[in-house]
Amino acid sequence: MTARKSFYLVREDMLTEAMEKTLAAKELLELGKVKKINEAVNKVGLSRSAFYKYKDGIFPFHKVVKEKIITLSIILVDRSGSLSQLLGKVAETGANVLTINQTIPLQGRAHMTLSIDTEPMKLDLDELMEWLVGLEAVEKVELVGTGS
Repeated sequence: MTARKSFYLVREDMLTEAMEKTLAAKELLELGKVKKINEAVNKVGLSRSAFYKYKDGIFPFHKVVKEKIITLSIILVDRSGSLSQLLGKVAETGANVLTINQTIPLQGRAHMTLSIDTEPMKLDLDELMEWLVGLEAVEKVELVGTGS
């Protein structure tokens, strides 16, 4: 019989220093800023034994509750290559485009809804939306819905 594990939501300022450093080391590894665990723990000032103690038990909250499918409402400037640029940026994150619905451009603007599978995404949702708003051709991005 397997022991049932309990989970708790803990405020960041309640974490031990070793737990915070474990999260920092895991992030360095995920982002590819370091290649090996030894490099990561040295960079954050953590022992390997402490890293291994906590690595499988502590996760950022957004990683645990990450929605798989999201729908975004986007106002796109009607310019050649705008949609291609937007989709290219989504592809860079690793997300998978499920549906695209776009209106006929009126007054130089097109409204579109974009549904994407975020499970393979390398960023969190806030970072994705910041990336998209940062595109010259994008005027507005809003989260319309989430689901699994």
